[in-house]
Amino acid sequence: MTVAFALLVLGLVDAAFSGFRAYAGRDARIRKRRATTRAALRGLFVGAVVLLAPVLTAVLLLSATRDAERTYRALVAGGSGYLLPLVVYATAVLLSLAAYFALPFRASTLAVVTGLGPLTLLRPLAVAAACLGAVLNGGGASALLVGAIAGVAVLCVEPMVHRRWYRHVQ
Repeated sequence: MTVAFALLVLGLVDAAFSGFRAYAGRDARIRKRRATTRAALRGLFVGAVVLLAPVLTAVLLLSATRDAERTYRALVAGGSGYLLPLVVYATAVLLSLAAYFALPFRASTLAVVTGLGPLTLLRPLAVAAACLGAVLNGGGASALLVGAIAGVAVLCVEPMVHRRWYRHVQ
């Protein structure tokens, strides 16, 4: 259960950042803390809803199989393999965020341009690496299925938030 909880927390944090990214840069106001908080909460809400898909998939797999214990072990092994690439990715994002908040203006801008920008573009590759990690760690097809659904769900949060709340904002 620890692996599933860690993946859920990581997915929800990513969803909050996705909500923020759907809004960021679309408003010229200098002080927009309230709006960015609202955007992050919208992302968190959408993420919580779409992350029900992999949870339901895992529950269906466990309830439909003849050997639930073996399937559960495969899902845990796959979840552990899925988690490792995402932790590496999340660490790089956190280091870039730390540089952004800790450094002076010019250096923090450089941290965004060289760190957070490219890392945002690498999110689909991080999800693909996580799916590969799930299979290589012994998760098999069931872990790959749950991982792929989770990856698609997380990658859909930002476009969904943008389309629902920020489509009109340029």
